[in-house]
Amino acid sequence: MAAPKKRTSKSRKNMRKSTWKRQAATQAKKALSLAKSIATGKSTIRGVQSNLSDES
Repeated sequence: MAAPKKRTSKSRKNMRKSTWKRQAATQAKKALSLAKSIATGKSTIRGVQSNLSDES
């Protein structure tokens, strides 16, 4: 039979949530930076090419 679990404290919950949000914000910042560099054609990553110049 399952026993009731102890309640997670508010500070621990907030700490975990802030860690998750910080990691998500970092990934979003990197993705935006990569998108901008691809759009301007200044990407230095191999295998990434901009198709925007072909459409103009």
